Amino acid sequence: MSDETNKNRHEGDTLVPDAAEIMGAGEAAESAAPASDADTALAEARAEVEDMRNQMLRALAEAENVRRRAQRDVSDARQYAVTSFARDLLNVADNFARAMDTVKHADLESLPPEVKGMVEGIQMTERELKSVFERHGIKSLDPTGQKFDPNLHQAMFELENPDVASGTVIQTVQVGSVIGDRVLRPAMVGVSKGGPKPGQPKAEGEGDAGATGDAA
Repeated sequence: MSDETNKNRHEGDTLVPDAAEIMGAGEAAESAAPASDADTALAEARAEVEDMRNQMLRALAEAENVRRRAQRDVSDARQYAVTSFARDLLNVADNFARAMDTVKHADLESLPPEVKGMVEGIQMTERELKSVFERHGIKSLDPTGQKFDPNLHQAMFELENPDVASGTVIQTVQVGSVIGDRVLRPAMVGVSKGGPKPGQPKAEGEGDAGATGDAA
């Protein structure tokens, strides 16, 4: 009798789940939902942090650009503050240069003392003026032999010259001046024409024609 009872009890245990198992399954189902919600919240938080990080990087980049622009503006203001004044002084420098040209071949020792003193004073003033120009970044442009550049040079005339590449500055009538990368005054120049294009070699036989004729 007891064996039959135990057999039935064993079969009952097999067919009917234990109460503890039922409770455990319920708790697992209940805990799965909060875990899923936590993962979603964590993903949203990470996305928000990444978005804030990107915004911060963009703000820092913009601030750096503003700083650089301000720094460049200050530098430009310092460099070009004397532009108008320097442009006016160029005429003074030209007059000094013309004055010196008139006496550059003269024997100073043979001049009267008062004239000699005046010439020496002009020389000193011209040297000092050039020193001031150099100190403020003002440079002269003498483009003789260079390719004509309309941004830096002003063509006054053209000369036919088959031996020089077309568009070459062959004479500087008046030197130009620049301050930094800004032109104070373009160089007044004469430009060649009729020669080969820049970078193009002279045609063969052009330079030998005269020699052939002489030999004949």
